[in-house]
Amino acid sequence: MNQFFKTFFANLLALVVFTILGVVLLFVIISALTKKPDIVIPNNSVLVIDISESFPEQATEDFLGDLLNNKKGKIPSLSNVIALIHYAKADQKIAGIYIKCQENPNGFAASEELRNALLDFKTSKKFIVASGETISQKGYWIANVADQIYSNPQGGIEWDGFSYESMYFKGLLDKLEIQPQVFYAGKFKSATEPFRFSQMSPENKLQTSVWLNGIYNSFIAGTAQQRKLSQDSLKSLSDKGMVQTPHDALKFHLVDGLLYDDEVKAAIANKTKTDKPENVSFVNMSDYAAATNISLKGPGKIAVIYADGDINMGKKDKNGIASDEYRTLLQTIRNDQSISGVVLRINSPGGSALASDIIWREIEILKKTKPVVVSMGNYAASGGYYIACNADSIFANANTITGSIGVFSVIPNFGNFMKNKLGITYDAVKTSTYAGVPTTSRALNLAEQKMVQSGVDSTYLTFKTRVAIGRKKSVAYIDSIAQGRVWTGTDALKVGLVDKIGGLNDAIASAVKMAKLNGYTIVEYPEKKSLLEDIFSDTKDKVQLDGMKEFVGFESLDLLQQFKSIKQMMGQPQTRLPIFAAKHP
Repeated sequence: MNQFFKTFFANLLALVVFTILGVVLLFVIISALTKKPDIVIPNNSVLVIDISESFPEQATEDFLGDLLNNKKGKIPSLSNVIALIHYAKADQKIAGIYIKCQENPNGFAASEELRNALLDFKTSKKFIVASGETISQKGYWIANVADQIYSNPQGGIEWDGFSYESMYFKGLLDKLEIQPQVFYAGKFKSATEPFRFSQMSPENKLQTSVWLNGIYNSFIAGTAQQRKLSQDSLKSLSDKGMVQTPHDALKFHLVDGLLYDDEVKAAIANKTKTDKPENVSFVNMSDYAAATNISLKGPGKIAVIYADGDINMGKKDKNGIASDEYRTLLQTIRNDQSISGVVLRINSPGGSALASDIIWREIEILKKTKPVVVSMGNYAASGGYYIACNADSIFANANTITGSIGVFSVIPNFGNFMKNKLGITYDAVKTSTYAGVPTTSRALNLAEQKMVQSGVDSTYLTFKTRVAIGRKKSVAYIDSIAQGRVWTGTDALKVGLVDKIGGLNDAIASAVKMAKLNGYTIVEYPEKKSLLEDIFSDTKDKVQLDGMKEFVGFESLDLLQQFKSIKQMMGQPQTRLPIFAAKHP
């Protein structure tokens, strides 16, 4: 027996040692494979911005892409890209910018920040050239700042106006005998309409028309200014469907030429006075970021907190804003005496009302010790606005979607579906009248419905009160602009929900001024993970997501993610935007 234990523990020790050595070896191999030589930017280089890439709120490492596709690993954040464009303006090694514009997965507010940075770059008198095989409208929104825009001779430009289409499930639920049991506060709060109606309510159609036309008019006005065309003529082109071919786009001066890729590069070579297109130094954003030090150094610290995704209760959420994680994060920043000011960058359609209130409370305490400035991204609506409303100052982009101050709750009744479609019934024993409520096995009775609606109304009143105090308005006034109504950043400024139109850099500058700093360093939160965490968690998530996308397609994957959102909002008061949008700008 003693010999057995000796052998067992010897083998166990060997297994542990070999496991540790294996992990270390794997770490060394991956580090060696991902380590890149120092990048040197040659003189007369052209900075390439591929807007088909989705620029995240925080820079991330793409180790899987780095290993398999020989990428540089670092995916610059939106703020990094903007900072690099500003840096390139004065960089003597950069002769101009080449925009590859086809599809643009970045939101309109993010695109607006990129576009503004490019407009500023133009003041340097350096050139900007844009081209694409087929150019989407959102891609053209950025491309139209270019000195010349080229389309592939067999490609073209999308020019048919903007649309927003929602999917409605009432008919399906009726056929399945599923009763959604919806409770809401705010006549414009449209998130539950797909369960209640077969089409948009008049209120929802009104608000959607207002914000959609607001973004469209911004797009038309910007195009008209850059292309020196009238707004009426541009709208007429889409109203009459007059841009169907690349030659139509050329005829109506939306592009400056119809060129293939090699011809575009030849035109850029001519601008840089390079003898051959293949000798032009094209520098992508990842390489430029790796070769350029744009970090600010100063005695003070500004914390930039990224709140990106749905707001949920609980622990750390890689793809969302978890209440426990952000509560701890805000407390840590509050207690860090080296941090002088805070910028909260919000890109969220909202989520759990309780989770939003938990984060709101921490911001309320935080701003008593140091200035807090909010920068709104593509969305900062409903719960996203809840956590923003009591900041010292709020910045939004003109095309940010915000507001949506309202509350809802959904408690589905699956009783008839389970019984009549599947033959499953329920029975229960309980000690008290309302034990087990709410339940999805039967319809709520009148008293139970009143309890749920009372909870929704109470949450709505709290939400409005939070906003009223934060914005220094009366609750009655906030109620008049609330009701779940969605606003663009431009309109939100008019009604007093935000303070200024501007991007993340503007918000940072405001925080620096409020903190009275002469120099500063930016520290980003949530903090980046370690190399091994990035490799094992990010790679796993990427493989799963890419696999699902390959199997079911992008639109079906989006639908599955929306159903996941439905599951998360069952039974709890929610402050969030509608989640169903089959087509939008």
